[in-house]
Parts: sequence; C-alpha cells; structure tokens
Amino acid sequence: MSFFVSDQAPANRVSGHKRRIALYCLGALLLLLLAVAMGAAIGETAIPLDVIGKTVANRIFGAAYTLDPIEEGIVWSYRISRAIVAASCGAALAVSGAVLQSLLRNPLADPYLLGLSAGASTGAVLVTVIGVGGGMVSLSFGAFWGAALAFGLVALLAKAAGGGVSAQGTGQIILAGIAGSQLFNALTSFIITRSANAEQARGIMFWLLGNLSGVRWDDVWLAVPVALGGVIVCIWHMRALDAFAFGAESAASLGIPVRRVQVVLIAMTALMTAVMVSLVGSIGFVGLVIPHAARFLVGVRHGRLLPVTALTGAVFLVIADIVSRTAIPGQVVPIGVITALVGAPGFALILIRGRSMR
Repeated sequence: MSFFVSDQAPANRVSGHKRRIALYCLGALLLLLLAVAMGAAIGETAIPLDVIGKTVANRIFGAAYTLDPIEEGIVWSYRISRAIVAASCGAALAVSGAVLQSLLRNPLADPYLLGLSAGASTGAVLVTVIGVGGGMVSLSFGAFWGAALAFGLVALLAKAAGGGVSAQGTGQIILAGIAGSQLFNALTSFIITRSANAEQARGIMFWLLGNLSGVRWDDVWLAVPVALGGVIVCIWHMRALDAFAFGAESAASLGIPVRRVQVVLIAMTALMTAVMVSLVGSIGFVGLVIPHAARFLVGVRHGRLLPVTALTGAVFLVIADIVSRTAIPGQVVPIGVITALVGAPGFALILIRGRSMR
C-alpha cells in the first residue's frame, strides 16, 4: 500500500498544481471582466452596471433596450473602448517584460529600461510634430521603428562594452538601456522644445506620461490584435524561454535555434511596445513588476507564467486607469504616474521578499 501511494504522489502533485494554475487564470479572467465593467461604470458620471450590460447587448447583439443616449454614448464610445485598450496595453507590456527578463536572464529587463519605450516615444513625436514621412507614415509605424532603432543602439553599445543579448554577463545591456533611454528621452524633449508650439508641447508631454483620454474604438482594433497576437507568439516559444533560463549556450545545446528565437521575440516585444506607446504614451513599471508578481504566484515555467502575467497586467492597468480618472475630481492624472506610485513600492516589496526567501 505504501508503494502504491508513493507511486501516485507525483502525479497527484502535478494534477493539483495544474488545477491551481487553471484557477489562477480563471480568477484573473473573471477579475479582468469585472475590472472592465467597473471601468465602464466608474467616472465623473456614475453609471449602473445594468445600463452597461444593456448597452453592450444593444450594440453587439442588437437588443432594443431603451437607454439614455448620453449614458449609452459614454459607456460605448468612451469607457468600454478605453478599458479594452488599457487591458491590451497592460497585457502586452507585462508579457514583453517577462520575455525580456528571460531572454536576457536579468530581473531588471523591461521595455522601459531597455530604451524601447523611449525610442517609440521619439519615433511617435517625430511623426506627430515634425511630420516625418509627409503624412504617409502612421504614428504606430514611426513608434515601431523608433523602438527598433533604440534597441539596436542599446544592443550595439552593450556588445561594445562586452555584453550583448547572448552573453553571460547581461548587466551591460541594462546599463546600455539606461543610457539609450536617456538619449532618446533627450531627443524627444529637444524635438518638442524646438518644433512644437506651447499647446502642442503640453499635450505631448501629458501623453508621454501615459494618457488614455483620446482612445476610441479605432484604437481597439489595433491594440487588441497586436496584444493578442504578441502574447500568442510568446507563449508559442514557451519551451525555448524555459531553455534560456540556463543561458543561450545551454539553450543551443538543447536544440533551440537561439538566434531565430531571439530575433522573433525581441521583434515581437518591440512591436507590442511600439504600438502601445503610440496609443497611450510611455507607461513604466508594468513590464518590470507584473512578471515578478506572477512568478510568485505560479512559478517560472513560461507555459503558466505568460498567461498569468498577461491577465495580471491587463487587470492592473485597467484598475490604474480607473484610479487615474477618479483620484482628483475634475482632473485626469497621467496613468504612468499611477503605475509608478504603485509599481515602485510594489517592486521594493518583491525585492525584500525575494531576499528573505533566499
């Protein structure tokens, strides 16, 4: 009998762990739906949840509920689209951070620290203020190439300093990322100071801190496919990301096409970051803190880490957007300010807890 119990114990532990992960994902998904509903309900004008449900039924399923046209317009045209873009942005940035931390084997890696956000901001400002492309280049396209250029510069600088994407010591790439971020932030400020008028400069600076006020349904059709596609591509490479935990050389010895995986995943993180920055501006700490929080919940295996990270990031940014709209009556606080106020102490707690567990 004792032999039979010991034989079944590993399988029972695995089964129990899978059930726990499934419960985490289900709970996060339900919390996300609740957060989106609360994002549509909470604001300067409070709107009952039943009105939100009827509005969705009218718009999607063709129901014929009689509603106040002003309330229906606020819910559908403004708040729901804003909440969906916030969720997409949170998921994309959080997964980008988790992937970069795994590829570079550095817990400080995220799109903000590696210069992707700063480069995307510079590209977007070049298109908006100077008119690069003569109207033929979209804001998202400019942001993507800005992010790609920034990361290319960071990678070259890190390689020249003795680091690089596949090197053992990846601390250099973080330092290079900080230098690259400062460079592109300075370029952005210079462009705004040199070329923008006072009103335009004020709007751009507010947008650079993270702003969802101008988001509408056209932005949803861009944010959702990019975030969903990016997360799926990253999850598709979950086994390769697990192999990178032992280093690029070990991953290659396990049959992982290291260079191809690096190019695909870094390009995907750059694309997700660029698109989200072009829509809502630069938002920090999401890609840094959320992956660490998810690891505490479900561990380091990317098959379960990435879905939980995406859902947690989505919930976090929707809630942050609600706080940004309601913290100061009559004003909207930039969402990047809210994420920093929450993310900085949250990351400090993670560091302290991680030290106590060693």
